[in-house]
Amino acid sequence: MSVALVVPFEQLRNTDVGSVGGKNASLGEMISQLKAKGVRVPTGFATTAHAFREFLAQDGLDKKINDLLDVLNADDTQALAICGAKIRGWMMDAPFPPALNAAIAENYALLTKNSAAGTTFAVRSSATAEDLPDASFAGQQESFLNIHGLDNITHAIKEVFASLYNDRAISYRVHKGFVHADVALSAGVQQMVRSDIGCAGVMFTIDTESGFKDVAFITSSYGLGETVVQGAVNPDEFYVHKPLLALGKPAIIRRTMGSKLIKMVFSDATQAGKSTNTVDVDPAQSDVYSLSDADILELATYAMTIENHYGCPMDIEWGK
Repeated sequence: MSVALVVPFEQLRNTDVGSVGGKNASLGEMISQLKAKGVRVPTGFATTAHAFREFLAQDGLDKKINDLLDVLNADDTQALAICGAKIRGWMMDAPFPPALNAAIAENYALLTKNSAAGTTFAVRSSATAEDLPDASFAGQQESFLNIHGLDNITHAIKEVFASLYNDRAISYRVHKGFVHADVALSAGVQQMVRSDIGCAGVMFTIDTESGFKDVAFITSSYGLGETVVQGAVNPDEFYVHKPLLALGKPAIIRRTMGSKLIKMVFSDATQAGKSTNTVDVDPAQSDVYSLSDADILELATYAMTIENHYGCPMDIEWGK
């Protein structure tokens, strides 16, 4: 694993956090371990921390980056913006090593072969810190949705790599005491569910406000889940009592209808930065729940299975 450049999700486990970050390692863990228990996770592949470091080592790009960061005052917002833009520009202008291009092409060809016609892909970041596998960098880097075509996938992966040096991520590492060179980025390329014409959200295996462990809390809104994750929409909310669900008894104990005024949908373009649009939701849709009772119970069952596997409370993005 340490010298692989790209790894299919099916070959990843939780123990691979140091190589592909927490997000990609967890996707691999669920695909390989929970499929037999009915949990459905779209497949894909991940570039490794080794691939990221090989890219930066090419032509001494890593030294240029580190020299610039060494003299940066991260509290100077103007200097931070100039520094970050310069580094991201260097990275976007630098070609990937031929071996990485070949590995991406090989894995993308296999992924598209095993995907339904018309499938597009999410390209998402999963950061990892050397010798600090439990460090969290959630929400620091970029993700791109509805990407298709090898050139667009490769470009989006590079955009994800470069986002390790966006202003927010640089400042976060400085103020948390991380050495920039110790942090690497893995890009996950994953099949997308057509939730742009359905719904998506986040579910939690506890009540997020009280910490009560006997409920699953599910949020749902129309379109891609980014609007829910980013807090850009007021979603529907559902509470399911887990012990009652386990007994096969009526288990939905609360429903709250959200306004669901907007949704994120696929655009006709499938390259980074142009692949989604945000549109208004038809009022007739806003005034009904986005999930049926059967959907709610199915999601809660998945949540319980995932929580039991990991042995701790979980938050899980879902789409339908």
